[in-house]
Amino acid sequence: MVTLQLQQLSVPPGHRVILHDISWQEFEAILAELGDRRATRLAYSQGTVEMRMPLPKHQKAKVIIGDLLKILLEELEIDCETFGSTTFKRDDMAVGVEPDDSFYIQNHARMIGKERIDLKIDPPPDLAIEVDVTSKTQLDAYEALGVPELWRYENGKLQINILQYGKYIESEISPTFPNLPIVEAIPRFVEQSQTLGRSPTLRTFRQWVREEIKNN
Repeated sequence: MVTLQLQQLSVPPGHRVILHDISWQEFEAILAELGDRRATRLAYSQGTVEMRMPLPKHQKAKVIIGDLLKILLEELEIDCETFGSTTFKRDDMAVGVEPDDSFYIQNHARMIGKERIDLKIDPPPDLAIEVDVTSKTQLDAYEALGVPELWRYENGKLQINILQYGKYIESEISPTFPNLPIVEAIPRFVEQSQTLGRSPTLRTFRQWVREEIKNN
């Protein structure tokens, strides 16, 4: 058997490394060795660890989508607590995942001031965002942790997944924003940001949200 150190692994941007037959203790050791200040994202489910390195365009997309979501919450006067790419894990379920962005909305009050999350006590995030292909390892982890709403953005399209009876189903409507055409609007404004720029796009989006609220 050949033993490799994590420092020997190099994950090029846009690629993934899959490690099989990894115990929970080994996953925890990987997290500890890699530390918090890293660009790679990890997911763990059923003995499989997935390490992925996002592309720069991935980072830009996740930031703008997170900004758009925050504007939606602000304009609708919905309180939230954001936890970014926090590692959400449960050792008793042997699952863990690091979303591109995460939001506590319905459960925001319970998470105010939290610096550490214990999912045996704390709820999972109410909404998570993943940009680019979401693998089965990641989906299995989200389902096991019980994240109610997952936004998946890939190739200029937004897919909203809603958790029902422990499995995700695709929905054209976001339960968080049921009166707004989120599936159509988010990709349109993400694309607009590529030519118009971030700040003008966010201002335009805020005005669009206000008009939608007024008309509903």
